[in-house]
Amino acid sequence: MENTNQSSANKQLIALVTGANQGVGFQIAKALGENGYTVYVGSRNLSNGEKAAAEIGNNAHAIQLDVTDQATITATAAHIEQEHGRLGLLVNNAGISHSGKVTVGRSLEDAMQANRASVASLDEIRTVWETNVFGVVAVTQAMIPLLRKAPAARIVNVSSGLASLSWIADPNTWAREHFDIVYGASKTAMNAVTMAFALELEKDNIKVNAVSPGFTATALNNFQGTDSLEVGSREPVRVALDIDGPSLTFTGPEGQLQW
Repeated sequence: MENTNQSSANKQLIALVTGANQGVGFQIAKALGENGYTVYVGSRNLSNGEKAAAEIGNNAHAIQLDVTDQATITATAAHIEQEHGRLGLLVNNAGISHSGKVTVGRSLEDAMQANRASVASLDEIRTVWETNVFGVVAVTQAMIPLLRKAPAARIVNVSSGLASLSWIADPNTWAREHFDIVYGASKTAMNAVTMAFALELEKDNIKVNAVSPGFTATALNNFQGTDSLEVGSREPVRVALDIDGPSLTFTGPEGQLQW
């Protein structure tokens, strides 16, 4: 007869959320914790992660994870492997909109002007893409062996409405003038990464989706977004919790988005 405690442990839902010490990532991790998940709160600064995990509850565990640092990615995968042997849900939430080098006194409008394709610093582009694109690839690649060991495994990539080339190309789109080569294009590239993983992992029954929080007031935009954190987190939380949902979707607060 199967040991009841072991059977219960095997059914435990295990999740990893990157950049989960604040903003949308924290809200996702909190919702997962409230819905019975053991959730790893990924944070570049372990102390910040520990504070967030303590606020979420006993089933949240801080883990030092910098998506641009392969050593911390490898260590995170090894830790989850040792503790649980599998991972049911990966939420690639960590993202930046600028390098942080020139932020004091700079408005969102000034930042967008500096990120225009004709003038953007290559160093700035590389820094943002390192987190928003290559970080997603690195973390996902490291976690795939663990995802393959879990039933109904999913990957959720936190994207942006700006990632939609179809939408941005429409002359009537209000955000058309805000598309830039630093942040906007990085999220478009991340959507392409989402597509590539989703197609490859179909045979493993691992679902991969992209989701936009909308224009949410977070550190990404110096808290100048028009939606509250609670409102902006609803769709990412819904997708993260949807075990039986489809794969290869790109959604936002108002529903389906164009790729």
